[in-house]
Amino acid sequence: MIELVIDQRRKDLGGFEVGRVLPYAKRRMIGPFIFFDHMGPADFQAGFGREVDVRPHPHIGLSTLSYLFEGEMTHRDSVGVTQPIRPGEVNWMTAGRGITHSERFETLREQGGRMNGIQTWIALPVEDEEMAPSFDHYAPEVLPTHEENGMWARLIAGEAFGAKSPVKTHSPMFYVHWHLNAGAQAQLPAEYPERAAYVAQGLVEVDGRQYHEGQMMVFLPGAPVLFTAVSDAVVMLLGGEPIGPRFIDWNFVSSSKDRLEQAKTDWRAGRMKLPDADDQEFIPLPEPSPPANPMS
Repeated sequence: MIELVIDQRRKDLGGFEVGRVLPYAKRRMIGPFIFFDHMGPADFQAGFGREVDVRPHPHIGLSTLSYLFEGEMTHRDSVGVTQPIRPGEVNWMTAGRGITHSERFETLREQGGRMNGIQTWIALPVEDEEMAPSFDHYAPEVLPTHEENGMWARLIAGEAFGAKSPVKTHSPMFYVHWHLNAGAQAQLPAEYPERAAYVAQGLVEVDGRQYHEGQMMVFLPGAPVLFTAVSDAVVMLLGGEPIGPRFIDWNFVSSSKDRLEQAKTDWRAGRMKLPDADDQEFIPLPEPSPPANPMS
């Protein structure tokens, strides 16, 4: 039933830690999902430094999906959008042929508080990789929810469990937020060929084994998966139809290595427009890592 278990790798982004799950050496993608970061959880005191902010940076060939459990951040992008994101809301940004954006923490800096959420990247189908960039925001009340027998579910994006999210997607996929009370059971159906579940909080049992916060289970196709909550738990379900291999380099995703090189050249040369509301700084293209010294 379980093909692979991926443990998050903690990464310090400059005063703020994330747990990176995808991409992973043994499994680059789950359906169209090519990147999965658990932001936090972290507690901030009011007045923390601006180094925690994510300065303007570019993307191509993907959609970003930001979803918070706790906290708040402000998105600003090069198509002119400034949008706070709060718990339960969906920020869906489609980079297409190119977009730049920043993620700032002004409200947390002013008030202090907890940050906890998930950011994913969803690779675009080949025919949509060069589409015009865009941004959409969805309030929690427009997203389908269901509750029964100690299980609460919200369909964030795509189609699953007989429901369809209003979030505009570009390939068959699903993304679900589950909250399970201790002792509750819930089942993931077998309707998609690629499926995974990430434990964002608590402890669950699947196929006789227990899985804890920070672990992603990747499932074999063809059979439903039964979950039992050992404690109160938050689980993110994700997957969909595969869209073919993708290359990833820094913040760029493409089916073409040449296109990645062009994006890097464009960013280095300043040819990608910065957000109008946040154009005074940016993240430079990282320098290539030097080859390993065989004598060290």
